[in-house]
Amino acid sequence: KNRCQRLDLSGNTRNCFLTGSPDSCRNFIGKRLRCLLNVPNTEVYKNAHCSSASFCFQSSGPLGEKITSLQISSVGQLPHNFSAWNIHIRSFHTSPSFQAAPVPLFWIIVKPAQKLFAIILGRSIRNWWKALPPNKRELFKESARKNKWKILLGISSLGVLFVVFYFTHLEETPITGRARLLVFGKEHFRELSQMEYDMWMEEFKSKMLPETDARYQVVERVVGHLSESNKDIPQVSALKWVIHVVDEPDVNAFVLPHGQVFVFTGLLNAVSDVHQLSFILGHEIAHAVLEHAAEKASLVHVLDFLSLIFLTMIWAICPRDSLAVVGQWIQSKLQEFMFDRPYSRTLEAEADTVGLQFAAKACVDVRASTVFWQQMELAATIQGQPKLPEWLSTHPSHENRAEHLDRLIPEALKIRESCNCPSLSGPDPRLIFKLNMQHLLELSKDQETLNSTKRDLSQPKLDFPHT
Repeated sequence: KNRCQRLDLSGNTRNCFLTGSPDSCRNFIGKRLRCLLNVPNTEVYKNAHCSSASFCFQSSGPLGEKITSLQISSVGQLPHNFSAWNIHIRSFHTSPSFQAAPVPLFWIIVKPAQKLFAIILGRSIRNWWKALPPNKRELFKESARKNKWKILLGISSLGVLFVVFYFTHLEETPITGRARLLVFGKEHFRELSQMEYDMWMEEFKSKMLPETDARYQVVERVVGHLSESNKDIPQVSALKWVIHVVDEPDVNAFVLPHGQVFVFTGLLNAVSDVHQLSFILGHEIAHAVLEHAAEKASLVHVLDFLSLIFLTMIWAICPRDSLAVVGQWIQSKLQEFMFDRPYSRTLEAEADTVGLQFAAKACVDVRASTVFWQQMELAATIQGQPKLPEWLSTHPSHENRAEHLDRLIPEALKIRESCNCPSLSGPDPRLIFKLNMQHLLELSKDQETLNSTKRDLSQPKLDFPHT
């Protein structure tokens, strides 16, 4: 069909996902959990049949450990019988916002000066008002009461101008068709993307894997496979996807707005199979295709402009500087938790949706996406990480993310079918995860019972004579 391209693997995304310390995750890969969750090494993968350009692993295991056994046949699809159960879990995160810097350079430089100007202006207004004699204050109040309709008209005019500005800068998001505010054009981000790319290359110049490295080649083929399968989408085919694999233990991946893909080797050790890796990279590619960096920068730009008005009012109205500082802090936190973080979660959920579609058109086993987030939820629980409310985070919780993807999988499976992908055989990886979790809980209960019995036997029984 016209929206589904056949596969050709000769071809050549600040954002996701998880939070946590990579070091703390290593404790999770204890011998007990590994024994409980790993599926025994079998011959099924050695005999895996790949018709058309497919990825074939000869054994189950973390992708980073089995990278050398990757084989690419001339024509085929991604296999659907990878093990999802040799779990090697670490926390996964994308780059912090300050590293992505998706705002025009001029705004970055001017923004602190604007905030300082608003503080000085508000404080000057307050001091000027305090210095006025009581009779002049009354004159000003009387004048304001007489001209209240003119003042309201002026404020209303500013409001109308803002509404006009908002609706004249609305655009339709590619693929999803969602209306969004976009203040900055692509030309702004081309220059900043190049600057950021130069920064990353300078930082990681001694840690870049060569193109001959097997880990580089598998990332290149996965990205090439995703882009080739979705080349009917103009935003995908318009970008040149360039791969960079960084030899770092951090579980990290991101894509710059102009198509520079950065993947850390820690991520290759964290995913269970190529299907999970394909979904993660599809998510990051979706961020670039949907221009989320420009969209988020536009929202931040407008909110910061409006916050300057409130900041001036806070410093003008508050009787003391200490109260103004508290008011400024409250205002910034309200902006963060009412606008910034909810909007970030919305963009992450949208990237999950579109990334799943990309993976489905590439004939990936889309059910592995849910398993990935279930693994992350399990890792956080085992490690004893505090479970913060979702509204405190810039990303949806692992549990909600898995549930969201689970609702989308039936539609993604229809997309696979419409693209003439081979049917998925074997058990559903989500069912396997559930069964393994039940097995883990049963063994944990048995171990607790055994430990309790040992404690009872070790305590001496004291029989006191009755009087």
